Amino acid sequence: MLEDLSTMESPSIIRGTRQAVMPSVISKEFRDGYSIYPSFSIAEGMISSGYSSLADWIISKKTVCVDGYVAVDWAGIKAALEKEFARRSVRVNWIETKDFFKPEAEIDIMVAPYLGDEDSVWGKVCDLNLAEFFDMEGLKNLEADQEFDLNIVWGIGASFVSTFNSIAYFDIPKNELLFRVRGNSAFNIGSTTRFNMKKTYKRLYFVDWIVLNAHKKAILSKIDLLADSQWLDTINWIQGEDLRNSLSEMSRTVFRPRPWFDPGVWGGQWMKAHFQELAQDEVNYAWSFEIIAPENGLVLESSGHLLEVSFDTLMFQESKNILGSGHPQFGDYFPIRFDFLDTFDGGNLSIQCHPALDYIQENFGEQFTQDETYYIMDCKEDAKVYLGFQEDIEPNRFKKALEDSVVEEKELEVAEFVQEFNSEKHKLYLIPNQTVHSAGRNNLVLEISATPYIYTFKMYDWLQRDKEGKPRPINIEHGFRNLDFSRKGELVEREHISKSYVLEERVGAKIIQYPTHPEHYYAIQRLDVKDQIEVQTADKVHVLMLVEGSKIELEDRAGNQQTFHYAETFIVPAAAEQYKIKNLGEGEAKVILSYLK
Repeated sequence: MLEDLSTMESPSIIRGTRQAVMPSVISKEFRDGYSIYPSFSIAEGMISSGYSSLADWIISKKTVCVDGYVAVDWAGIKAALEKEFARRSVRVNWIETKDFFKPEAEIDIMVAPYLGDEDSVWGKVCDLNLAEFFDMEGLKNLEADQEFDLNIVWGIGASFVSTFNSIAYFDIPKNELLFRVRGNSAFNIGSTTRFNMKKTYKRLYFVDWIVLNAHKKAILSKIDLLADSQWLDTINWIQGEDLRNSLSEMSRTVFRPRPWFDPGVWGGQWMKAHFQELAQDEVNYAWSFEIIAPENGLVLESSGHLLEVSFDTLMFQESKNILGSGHPQFGDYFPIRFDFLDTFDGGNLSIQCHPALDYIQENFGEQFTQDETYYIMDCKEDAKVYLGFQEDIEPNRFKKALEDSVVEEKELEVAEFVQEFNSEKHKLYLIPNQTVHSAGRNNLVLEISATPYIYTFKMYDWLQRDKEGKPRPINIEHGFRNLDFSRKGELVEREHISKSYVLEERVGAKIIQYPTHPEHYYAIQRLDVKDQIEVQTADKVHVLMLVEGSKIELEDRAGNQQTFHYAETFIVPAAAEQYKIKNLGEGEAKVILSYLK
């Protein structure tokens, strides 16, 4: 049992990162710039903090199903609650759902078809449901033991027990989940085996997250309490009805997801220099996941207390308000992705391509494919973008050169095969699926893309090594099943580098159109604002970022105002209908806007 919650971390949880956990209480210190902990303020007193108040709530319900997500520190949280129950002399009957999992060997056989080849980084999106992991007859028929003051069904799948009074749900942000995976502190559903990082992540992505998200969606309207379990010394929680009302409110006004950051072999120093709240002892930051809906969280704030829910929680309840006219096509799937690729004083991204739509559907079970664009936020004079093939490309010769590079570990003369362009600030490069591409060192790329994000077929990686000193996986065969060799020569300049133009001029502002490729399902504009501009959503979700200027104010139709700083990403739901952007800085503010075509 934990001896002192104020000073001890759960001994079983190790985080594989130098980055701090998000604070549970918001700092009152004023910070005028990019924030890594954006929050959405809700009514006072809605978020409770600490195990004492949580224990009181559970005791008041008598019989409680405590369900939750993979990588929650079930043992540590139970120990903290046991301490509170003991203080109150409450006798508790703990019924653990892990005792009702099917045998581990049986679960391994069940999930194996979705994990692909052993040496592959990809599997296939599963069509399982959470119930299939359990002896459901035993779990569903559980009864409370009246000899105890309190009965708790504890763990993943607890809400399958329908005879108990209440459902509490323990969630954990995806970034924290992955940090725990890297620290060997998390297991896959129904598993007690420690796999390597690649296998654990693959099983999470293609199996665990699929079945757990479907389960969360199914019970969201019935949850009586949701707890954010990312901290090891405390817990914050909200009543289910207050959560649902807050999500409804959020779906009608502007909000900003919480970004998270990751180092990489080619990562750079731009974000570390510009985002002062980031841990400065990380070797670099390669990515900022500004909005990748499957992995981002949304932070609620009430009376200074913070609570993070997954982005898809909002989508499960409010997708029609968020997507508007895009809802029939995308359902509760958020389709637009914004992320940073930072190679300032770093390395080059791999020479790569992404799968064709039919290929990703047939081989990986995804609904949409990974169509991308590179918007250059910043760059040095020597920065390059690699895009499309040279006019005289010979596929067989290119393939042999790639294979020889792998076998002999020799450098590839990339420009002999792939076109090289000077990187230019505020230029947009169009990268529909099947297009060979890369970003060179000394770029800060805003990647505006379709939401799928792990299907990168690397064909040449500049002989870069991972942190263990090993070559990273190369996917030449996948790449050559997808490369479009007709994207070459002059056509690349004509069709894959966007030719921006002034769409509309207004007093104090203008709208710049960046035409995207016909295969892109999203459009891109830039709002150049000297004073202010009013924008209609036209029943479409708007994803925006301030790409030049210090700060802006966004006011919704109800008069609510929020301030956003340079490089911050924010979302205006379709249901907001209209909003006004006011420039609060000196010079012109430039705001990138993406929406569904």
